[in-house]
Amino acid sequence: MIKQQRGLGRGLDALFKQAPPEELSNEIPIEQIMPNKFQPRRVFDEEALSELAQSIQLYGVLQPVVVRRTLEGYELVAGERRWRASQKAGRQTIPALVREYSDAEMTEIALIENLQRENLNPIEEAMAFRRLMEEFGLTQEEVARKIGRSRSLIANTIRMLNLPAAIQEYVSRGTLSMGQARPLLGLECVDLQLEAAEIIIGEDLSARDAEELVKKLNAAPKQEKQKTVEPPKEIFVVEAEDRLKLLLGTQVKIKPGKIKSKIEIEFYSADDLDRIIETLMPAPVAAGTKVRGPFII
Repeated sequence: MIKQQRGLGRGLDALFKQAPPEELSNEIPIEQIMPNKFQPRRVFDEEALSELAQSIQLYGVLQPVVVRRTLEGYELVAGERRWRASQKAGRQTIPALVREYSDAEMTEIALIENLQRENLNPIEEAMAFRRLMEEFGLTQEEVARKIGRSRSLIANTIRMLNLPAAIQEYVSRGTLSMGQARPLLGLECVDLQLEAAEIIIGEDLSARDAEELVKKLNAAPKQEKQKTVEPPKEIFVVEAEDRLKLLLGTQVKIKPGKIKSKIEIEFYSADDLDRIIETLMPAPVAAGTKVRGPFII
């Protein structure tokens, strides 16, 4: 008989049954709760959050969020959509289950919860899988076994992170499917990948047609394909991007340079820009300032 491992792979039910009864049904001030730093989800649908906020205003929060204690207050384990929507609804407190979890369990719960509810796009899944491997020393085979997916799916999903940031953004927002984007990995240079992506989107090519397009581009004369390849980013830059994406709730790109570097923060409306500015600079912005989007700042 195979001995069952403790930790990753036990499933949400096993993890959620750890709390003693006296820790159930706490009303906790929303301002004392910080988001889960292990949350794999980077993009939250504002329209869906507004609908959930309206429901919360009418019926309250029907399912408590799960938190763990920290030195500063509490950290979300599960239920970030309910927490965000409760803020939109103007609630001061939220029902919460207070549990004790390790960082490994926090990562597992955040990942599995989103995977089970199909909340993650392929890029978010890839980042979550890579995080499990890098932070907890798991192989692709171990991640596949613990998440309940095939090893080939884990490998193919993680490979999506080798695509240029612009194409990853297309996949994140559903402009390109994973099947349409995967063949682009077969192109050697960034310019060709971007060109092919635009063709696939513009002509609404199927995944099979995208594969044929890549074959044709690879068969073109070599001098036409030689472009500057985007160098891979160092791990600390990738980690910094992930932290900023989590903090700001939008796509962030750090572009290192030999003399100077820059950070690009995407926003899509004047309200979205105000939200980002308020996150970065709590002081109020001058009234009447209006900016039109989409933009990169």
